[in-house]
Amino acid sequence: MNRIFIFLFTISNTFFVLANAQNETVVQYKEGLIQIAKLEAFIDKSKKLTIDDVKNKEFTPHKASFSITNNAIWAKIRIENLSDSDSMFLEIKNPVLFDLSFYTVNKDSVFNNLVLGRKYKFSEREFQEVTGFVYPVYVPRGSISSVFIRIDSYTPIHLPVYLGKKDLIIKNNLGGVLEIGVYIGVVLIMFFYNLFISFTVKDKSYYYYVLYIIFVGLAQLVINGFANKYFWPDNVWLSTNSYNLFGILSGIFTGTLAKGFLQTHFYSKRINNAINFMIGLYLLCIFIHFFVSPYYAFIFINFLAGTGALLIIYAAIFIVRRNYRPARYFLIAFSVFLVAVILFVFRSADMLPYNIYTSNILEIGSAIQITLLSFALADKINIYRKEQAVARIEALKIAKENERLIQNQNIFLEREVKNRTVALEQSNDELKKTLTKLKDTQIKLIDSEKMASLGQLTAGIAHEINNPINFVSANIKPLELDFNDLTEIIRRYEQIDWSKDVTKQIEEIENYKKQIDLAYINEEIRNLLNGIRDGANRTADIVSNLKNFARIDQSLLKTVNLNQGIESTLVLIRNTFPKDLIINKELGEIPLVECAPGKINQVFMNLINNGVQAVKSKYYSKTEQKALTIRTWQENEVVKISIKDNGIGMTDEVKSKIFEPFFTTKDVGEGTGLGMSIVKSIIDAHEGYISIQSAQGTGTEFIVTLPITSNPQK
Repeated sequence: MNRIFIFLFTISNTFFVLANAQNETVVQYKEGLIQIAKLEAFIDKSKKLTIDDVKNKEFTPHKASFSITNNAIWAKIRIENLSDSDSMFLEIKNPVLFDLSFYTVNKDSVFNNLVLGRKYKFSEREFQEVTGFVYPVYVPRGSISSVFIRIDSYTPIHLPVYLGKKDLIIKNNLGGVLEIGVYIGVVLIMFFYNLFISFTVKDKSYYYYVLYIIFVGLAQLVINGFANKYFWPDNVWLSTNSYNLFGILSGIFTGTLAKGFLQTHFYSKRINNAINFMIGLYLLCIFIHFFVSPYYAFIFINFLAGTGALLIIYAAIFIVRRNYRPARYFLIAFSVFLVAVILFVFRSADMLPYNIYTSNILEIGSAIQITLLSFALADKINIYRKEQAVARIEALKIAKENERLIQNQNIFLEREVKNRTVALEQSNDELKKTLTKLKDTQIKLIDSEKMASLGQLTAGIAHEINNPINFVSANIKPLELDFNDLTEIIRRYEQIDWSKDVTKQIEEIENYKKQIDLAYINEEIRNLLNGIRDGANRTADIVSNLKNFARIDQSLLKTVNLNQGIESTLVLIRNTFPKDLIINKELGEIPLVECAPGKINQVFMNLINNGVQAVKSKYYSKTEQKALTIRTWQENEVVKISIKDNGIGMTDEVKSKIFEPFFTTKDVGEGTGLGMSIVKSIIDAHEGYISIQSAQGTGTEFIVTLPITSNPQK
């Protein structure tokens, strides 16, 4: 909003310049403090001319105000000294001018050069008592000298020039210091008051308002020069850039405050988007200021200030018509400040007298605006509290009505609950009977699966035991014949008649030995006994493997070698393997695993049987071999068992259902569909998991992962 007066002043000044032009004048100074309202001017479009180039140029009469320009302005003031002193001071009461050079010319001699402006440190000024720019003028008594001032500034070149003694200039500025002090006091009071309120009510509008106060107040202090004097007297960067930057920040938070206060997102998306666009353009001005030119940034900021003010006032009027009461205060506050800006422009154009009110009209308007906005926020909170109170009353009424309805509903529900309780009890009895039947059916199905596995296992055991038993049986008959021959030899030795010719009897026995080939009989007896021993050992191994597989004596938690369980399982079911099936065993070095051995062996048997079935179901070419690969290895604190076949594989649909109870891919009557379900339940009970990798036509791999230390659930 502080930029609006510059926008309006620039337009109005164009009309007042020509109207107030006059012939060359000489300022006659006798005593006191006088304001120089008219001077002579020369426009330096090249911005390269020096005092020697322009001192003899033709200057034209001009009012002491210029529009915004990117040219250098040379101002000339002719002073006739009628006082009793050779020295006096000339003050330009516009602290935002960027670069000024002062020269005194007397009889074509140039002296007393002085450079001032915002682009230099305030602390290096010789005359620091005021915020404006003060130039000591030396004019011999009774003579006339010319003061030349070169001004290069992208801000409006408004030149309120005063001429007089030092003490009078200081005294003339004391009123402004007091007035700006009052303004700062108002700003600080509003800042701390609303900051405290923002912590209490947690309303975003207060946060935006506090930021708005900060940057509007700082923008005013920059315009009046007090920021350069008191806040950053030694910081050239802030002194140079603060005018545009605080104008940009003031515009951004003006838009942000307007959005939050007027709730434009609720009342008008179009206006809300327009304000957002305006804020975006203000941000663009930062880029223009630093990377293009502060002058063009200043022009753009002024344009945004004018159009933005109209947009915000339009938004306030639009929302006032929607009967949103806080918008009225907002509209009044911004209208008051806009009126103050207009009065400032009229005062700058000499259409209003210069007095204590018109000289500080911007500060007065800004203070009134800040105060009214604070009242508006307070009213907004009051409205919000009233709405909350009304809402609480309505909520209480609704709660009482709901209580009455609930009481009536409870009576109805109690009757319904009684009726439903009877029905539920009947349904519960029926469900119990159904559940009992389901459990019986489940037990039968599991028993059926166990019997199927047992039948397969029994057939395998019978086949494995039958071979060594047959071998033993086949060796008994020849062993019996050999023993008969040996017995006959012994009998003949026992029947030797020692009273007769013994030699002849011994020869007969020797002939008999040769006849029956006693050496061969002895060798055959040894071979037959070895065969019987091997058959017995083979039978004992089968019984041992069966015991290891079933683990009837170890149904509780034990630490076992899983490799041994796999070996036992393979022995017991190998009669079901195709003759050309290749078993690849890659059993690694693994630690003992804590588990229920019998149940884990059942997992191995089911998975190996599934692999064998998959191999049997696939057609193999002449170059392919049927293969089943079993691997074990350790990873960190788990042991992994892989059972992989190169059979028919599975589809994605089969993989997704493989562990469901009663799901089977076998023909009717060949399986219950509980095998893989039982496998998963056993592995889950051991706190492990099983994964499947399969592709149709290439085979399937089951990977079982078991913790080394487990706590299987019963």
